Amino acid sequence: MTTEDASPQLTWTEEGEPRSGRFGDVYFSRDDGLAETRAVFLQGCGLPEAWAGRRSFTVAELGFGTGLNIAALLDLWRRTRPQEGRLHVFSIEGFPLSAQEAGRALANWPEVGEAASALIQAWPAPTPGFHRIDLPEHHAVLDLAVGDAAWALEAWWGQADAWFLDGFSPALNPGMWSPQVLDLIQARSAPGARVATFTVAGAVRRGLAERGFVVDKRPGHGRKRERLEARLPGRATPQIPRPRVAVVGAGMAGASAARALAAAGLQPVVIEAERPGAGGSGFPIGLVTPRLDVGDADVAALYAQALERACQLYGDVENAVVARGVLQTPQAPRDVARFDRIAAQPIWPPDAMTILNPRQASDWLGEPMEEGGLLMAQALVVRPLAVLDAWLAGVDRRSGQVERLERAEEGWRLVAPGGEVIAEADIVILAGGWGAASLLDRSRHPELTPVRGQADWVEGPSVRAVAWGGYAAPTGQGVLFGATHDRGRTDLAVRPEDSARNRDTLRSRAPALADRVEAAPSAQARVAVRATTADRLPIAGRLDGGLLMLGGLGSRGLCLAPLLGEHLAALALGLPSPLPRALAGRVRPDRPALRPKVGPRT
Repeated sequence: MTTEDASPQLTWTEEGEPRSGRFGDVYFSRDDGLAETRAVFLQGCGLPEAWAGRRSFTVAELGFGTGLNIAALLDLWRRTRPQEGRLHVFSIEGFPLSAQEAGRALANWPEVGEAASALIQAWPAPTPGFHRIDLPEHHAVLDLAVGDAAWALEAWWGQADAWFLDGFSPALNPGMWSPQVLDLIQARSAPGARVATFTVAGAVRRGLAERGFVVDKRPGHGRKRERLEARLPGRATPQIPRPRVAVVGAGMAGASAARALAAAGLQPVVIEAERPGAGGSGFPIGLVTPRLDVGDADVAALYAQALERACQLYGDVENAVVARGVLQTPQAPRDVARFDRIAAQPIWPPDAMTILNPRQASDWLGEPMEEGGLLMAQALVVRPLAVLDAWLAGVDRRSGQVERLERAEEGWRLVAPGGEVIAEADIVILAGGWGAASLLDRSRHPELTPVRGQADWVEGPSVRAVAWGGYAAPTGQGVLFGATHDRGRTDLAVRPEDSARNRDTLRSRAPALADRVEAAPSAQARVAVRATTADRLPIAGRLDGGLLMLGGLGSRGLCLAPLLGEHLAALALGLPSPLPRALAGRVRPDRPALRPKVGPRT
């Protein structure tokens, strides 16, 4: 994704201009960087005229740098955007600046201070991969790819209406202008796409022309005599009516899809069999933790990106976050060395993964520990019902059990057991957890496996979150612990013997806490059934035509659902997904590991 040393080697000139020591060039013109951005990139791409009347417009950029181009773009969009218009920005940076460095650079331009401030406040960690930045006050979203330009363009799903080619000059940074990159620019361009760049290098002119762009030299800005504009022949695809989208399921998966659809400007219908959180999302609290993987780089990257996105979105929900930080303790002796390898992965922000010895683990947990562990500083304890309330507020919610899906002349009918039609939709997203299994065609669709889990909680004792396979975590009024893991079972009755199992497991890991739990005056328990897949990875993608699925989240639903819900919404609406292609491929419903077996089932 990126080089091992991703530092831009930033220096500052006497005039206060940021300069890349790596490439030996300044980030913007000392004459007037903002005026240059407006002349070269905004006017060069025909903005704002090009987005007039558009409901959605996509800008891609090579060379995010200080963020000046995007701040200027956001400022212009805020002032001139079409009614109901939403802006999608995709930018690439191989050597990211820190938020403090970018803030110092952007302070030169108070004219775009509002947009610059929004960028700085949401500035992501400099870890490789895709990072989504919400800019709701500007009706925009930015996906920033940290890594090599060719990798990022290959991974991106979008089609750009306008391109800002703002890498350092071809002579200093040839990788940004390679034939492979130019091929991908052409492949990721919408009909009629505009390209703007400061360089007039012959290789760039010829490269764009050879790929079908009509290229023109234009008067430059400041000390630059000339610049380039280019256009891909064709006309922008006419806007089609917004589809009718129905989401089946009002747990975390369904709410995540509904939130993402609403953020894109569409109000879906959400169908709930009972009530929001009636299934696996209905416990008082849940852990937001990643699957830790050192043998599969894509799986590790998927969970790192999902954790980052979940933390962003849950942090915006009032009263959702109970606590931050989860201590993962070893389940087997080999985990000690494995934790070292996990903490060393470049996918985590600084200090996100810290190895603790037994004394440090005991100090952090407030509980004597015979072994250390891995402190996951990003991990959260959240109240799922607070999130569901926020994300389903204002959504068209309809109660009813969907017994079957019927093809309609246009789209789908969602039919209740009595035959009444609950809703009709062009696109249906199945997000009902284990309940979605009854709506799948077992001869063509992936199979889900149920896993029954019971958790217990008491009021009074307090604890920091700790996980070991099971877990104990604060509820705000006490502690929740568990959970059992019974594969293939779907009964929902609370079982006293399962409560005993949870207490025994807790005592084996945290005996002092177990004593306090035993002394608590009352206890409660709850059961839910989660759905898993054969390869223990989630399902997020298209099944048939307008039928999509978000499921198989297992015990990682709180971590995975927000990001995968955005991916499903993007697929449903034809928008750029925040999920790189390779990672999206790992969660496709038709991946080899989940293909239905040929022959009768026993």
